[in-house]
Amino acid sequence: MGTSKPEMVRRLVISGYYGFRNSGDEAVLKSILLALKEQGAAQGADIRPVVLSADPAWTAEMYGVDAVHRMRPAEVLRALRASDGLISGGGSLLQDATGALTIPYYTGIIKLAQLLGKPTFIYSQGIGPVNRRWMDPLIRHVMQRSTYVSVRDAESAELLGRMGVARDRIDVVPDPVMGLPLPQEAAAAAHAGGAGDAPAPAGTAAAPVVGVSLRRWRKDGADLARAAEALAALAHRRAVRLRFLPFHTPSDAEASKEVMERLGSLGGGSSVELAAPGDDPQRMLLEVGRCDLLFGMRLHALIYAANQEVPMLGLSYDPKIDQFLHRLGLEPVGTTERLDPEAFADQAVALLEGGETWRERHRGAIRTLKAEAVRPAQQIVRLLR
Repeated sequence: MGTSKPEMVRRLVISGYYGFRNSGDEAVLKSILLALKEQGAAQGADIRPVVLSADPAWTAEMYGVDAVHRMRPAEVLRALRASDGLISGGGSLLQDATGALTIPYYTGIIKLAQLLGKPTFIYSQGIGPVNRRWMDPLIRHVMQRSTYVSVRDAESAELLGRMGVARDRIDVVPDPVMGLPLPQEAAAAAHAGGAGDAPAPAGTAAAPVVGVSLRRWRKDGADLARAAEALAALAHRRAVRLRFLPFHTPSDAEASKEVMERLGSLGGGSSVELAAPGDDPQRMLLEVGRCDLLFGMRLHALIYAANQEVPMLGLSYDPKIDQFLHRLGLEPVGTTERLDPEAFADQAVALLEGGETWRERHRGAIRTLKAEAVRPAQQIVRLLR
């Protein structure tokens, strides 16, 4: 009687913006964990992740993995020493728009792993903006010494190239969340053609559902005021169910409530509501999948929409929004500085009435991105062997 070959066990530390309950970043982590598990099983490897988290207990309970505190050097050092390598990513880790300490922190983690002789893997990161040129050598140094480097768009690859990283070492792949599946029970219901939690458009029986994902960007709130004006213009054109989806709590919920107050009582069959999908990224994916149209500022709101083939209108506040939309052949409907309410309403009505045409036009690009999203996990497991 033959015996099955034992699986190769590999412990991987994963560094990113995790444990802060930001739905987009948690979706990145969930996507990476699922892709590593799937690719490990396909290649005969048992991948055991250790996540660096701001809330290790919550991360461990949420994902069923080991976790240590990202800001406790002794814990990080112990985890790296016991590991077979480090994954840094995904998300926008190497940028200085959120402060001068972000890049030194993440490059420092990568450098520590390299000093310990561990292979380092850059997983579908968005690089930039980098406004402080003294940061360039920090990024170049760790990238040149990494075993595998992947970024989520061509602009990130070009920026690394300008910093001196060899272009042929950089793999351009989609954001990991393009590969995130629905929760198992919802996927099963959709496959069986049942209703249940299947992501069929919720607006087919009554007013169509327009998912709205906003964040506060301008300090004066003018961007949120413009968004409210645009949504009001749409609601006055036709009956819609505006369903606000907070991706980062509590800040997005507060921004949503501010816009909802501006909208007031819409009348004409239109309604406004605030979703409470909780912390699980796959539940939020399900929420987006139930929409007939998604109006989003948050990058991962737009990625969720693409994942579920939901027509979208993106509001740009950062180049990463434009870069993702361009990969689908789309342009932003406006920016945080300029948003024409009537032009927004025109585009929104056209998408609500021509959703299937939109899906047919963009389905090929979406399926390509979903297939490519697992490539970093494939490569990392292969290299660990």
